[in-house]
Amino acid sequence: MTVWDALVGQDAVVETLAAAAAAATLVGGPQGALAAARAGMTHSWLFTGPAGAGRTDAARAFAAALSCVRAEGAGARPGCGECVGCHTVLTDTAADLRTVRAEGLSLGVQDVRALVRDAASAPTSGRYRILLIEEADRLTDSAANALLKALEEPAQRSVFLLCAPSVDDVMPTIRSRCRVVALRLPTVDDLVGVLRRDGVDEATAQVAARAAQGHVGRARLLATDDEARGRRAQVLALPSRRGRVAECLAAAGDLVAAANADAQTANSERDEAEAGALRTALGMGATSSGGTGRTKRVTKAAPKAKTMMVRGAAGALKDLEKSQKSRGRRTVLDSLDRALLDLAGLYRDVLARQLGATVDPVNPDATREIAGLAARATPERTLQRLEAVLATRDALAANPGLVAQLTVESLALTLREP
Repeated sequence: MTVWDALVGQDAVVETLAAAAAAATLVGGPQGALAAARAGMTHSWLFTGPAGAGRTDAARAFAAALSCVRAEGAGARPGCGECVGCHTVLTDTAADLRTVRAEGLSLGVQDVRALVRDAASAPTSGRYRILLIEEADRLTDSAANALLKALEEPAQRSVFLLCAPSVDDVMPTIRSRCRVVALRLPTVDDLVGVLRRDGVDEATAQVAARAAQGHVGRARLLATDDEARGRRAQVLALPSRRGRVAECLAAAGDLVAAANADAQTANSERDEAEAGALRTALGMGATSSGGTGRTKRVTKAAPKAKTMMVRGAAGALKDLEKSQKSRGRRTVLDSLDRALLDLAGLYRDVLARQLGATVDPVNPDATREIAGLAARATPERTLQRLEAVLATRDALAANPGLVAQLTVESLALTLREP
């Protein structure tokens, strides 16, 4: 199994990246740099594509191919997936790989400055120092400017790999210095093939592949996780609760509560571990009085222990809490986005049924719900509801500060049946 196997339905991208990685092995000879440049190898890359297309997977596979040691001097295709170079990159433990991901709603300048400092260092074992930014679209303005300086004057043996939904999500001055690799959403057949290789039965693979709407990770989750299937079923049942205002508000509350529960499940243990580790590092809870030997007789009362704490500890804890809150908020928004995408797919199926379109349904397991919704509304009304769902997705993505409860309640009232 090679590193390229993770790129589902991206044959053209694989050929491009493999050719560049093969050319990168020439660096070091008298004409190596020139040959590598002619083959398309460059110091900065921008991977674009919709959610689920595998932007990060493509960037990491390319990083592994650049670090592959089995192809050196052998003329083999880089990216074997088995050597120490490939393995350490895929597990994010490579010494020459630095990965930066936005834990919260944005990626700040401090993280990028640390990345730029790493880029100036020579590689320790491989040919390149690889800097991977998983969500370049979340860079703040100051962070983007700090990155731009590094791209304008790159170190000789450094490679920047940036990931973003589209080129428009990145500053023009940054994208102009990158080679763009555009990924597409995998087809249903591509996803079914992946799930079948994972051991999923045909019927479950078909439903999961269609419901995932091109998202590889989502397809795997729906095919193997009962809780994920249960949450999706709850979302698809929401339109049946749109009669009275109270039912609409209750349905919206359930949707937001489920998103909050997802965030709590995903982050609670990590938050506690981070807070505990920081308190230990800052000396919070430690005491200034040492213990006494077992053989020493205590002749007077020991002095009262004084709690030790590094100066600035309160500020450090406050910064951590702020970061964790931002991460939790993002988890909630991601969960809501998945639910809204499922809801949009449902209304798409309803509209297709009303218009008699000969297209495959996104939700083949919700035929009864689709038929009922199609019978109770006109195509114009269904289109209005679909547009309202998509507008809510865009609003939450563009304005993370929106109150999720009120935004979803507004949508529920818009979808309400008279």
